[in-house]
Amino acid sequence: MPGVTSAHELAQEYLKDAAYPTVEKKIDALIRWEVAKCASSGFITGLGGFLTLPVTVPAGLAAAWIVEAQMVAAMAEIAGAPFTREQLVTVVLLCICGEGINQAMKQIGVQISTKTLKALIQKIPGKVLIEINKKVGFRLLTKAGEKGIINLMKAVPVFGGVVGAAWDGMSCSSVGKFAKKAFLTQS
Repeated sequence: MPGVTSAHELAQEYLKDAAYPTVEKKIDALIRWEVAKCASSGFITGLGGFLTLPVTVPAGLAAAWIVEAQMVAAMAEIAGAPFTREQLVTVVLLCICGEGINQAMKQIGVQISTKTLKALIQKIPGKVLIEINKKVGFRLLTKAGEKGIINLMKAVPVFGGVVGAAWDGMSCSSVGKFAKKAFLTQS
């Protein structure tokens, strides 16, 4: 997206930063910063109240997913995960779904845990990755629907901003923790 740092550039910033001496510290710092960005975005998109909901709900969801996707892709690079572009897309989608991926994967007969995510994705053929992406995409739509009650709370001006910040921040933090566990158990 125009004006948004690429995941590669973001990863390079953390890899070059001597303030974070280990991969784990780099990833922790990245998660903290991306959670702050997501929470800020959630606050802004939740401010308007009922009249702005038709615009701010999809915008807020898209913004959160973009930040989370960029964070996961940057974490993969920081952790040194040798994914192809196709594999990275699948990993990003799986991490955004988080712990809910097991239900989606069971439908196509694949068991995934964070301990085996990196090694498994590297061995899955391209056709199976496409099927996984379809199932995970459906799970993302389900995840978006779960946000419905949160969106109702956003109908109240200003309070909606607080709710949006808390929800988006927690969601991003959850994605970050899931991805960190997946990448660092295999490093």
